[in-house]
Amino acid sequence: MLKLQLPTDPLWVKNVVESNIEEILTDHAYCEQKAASNAITIIVQNPDLSDLVQEMADLVREEMDHFKRVHDIIIKRGYTMGRERKDNYVNELFKFLTKGGGRSIQRVDRLLFSAMIEARSCERFKVLSENIGDPELSEFYRELMISEAGHYTMFLKFAKKYADGIDVDKRWEDFLVYEAEVIKNYGKAETIHG
Repeated sequence: MLKLQLPTDPLWVKNVVESNIEEILTDHAYCEQKAASNAITIIVQNPDLSDLVQEMADLVREEMDHFKRVHDIIIKRGYTMGRERKDNYVNELFKFLTKGGGRSIQRVDRLLFSAMIEARSCERFKVLSENIGDPELSEFYRELMISEAGHYTMFLKFAKKYADGIDVDKRWEDFLVYEAEVIKNYGKAETIHG
């Protein structure tokens, strides 16, 4: 369904994530906050598209709920949420967005960019849920995997709805190829996308 070209090696969980659960949880919390901020940006850029605004408003609430749930786990385990981490993966994907070209292509690109991040998060949550030796986190990441899949399909749906003649399928294929090159450099750190 996700069509990602390079899957995450399950050994990432055993060799990297499980050695520093506090770090992955902190990174995850910030990813949820950034997802909410991204949805707010989409609202600000598209105030005239009421259906998109409504969906993004709902998404902001959901992402902040996820943030709170991750933060609750951090507190419950006696950890402290550290400072925000740079998300190099997301920053590299951002470079692929079309500069100029008008509002329609920028809108479609922002929606596809968002879909890509949700797709990779979904895939990582699946790998985590299936390979982490912590039953609580396994269940948690399975639940979030399902949520991220819904976000991914929602962003693709809106990209197609507001394509205004843009070949969204072709642009999505381009994103998939680009993302496959980007992700080759990741999977070595205790970060959701790293």
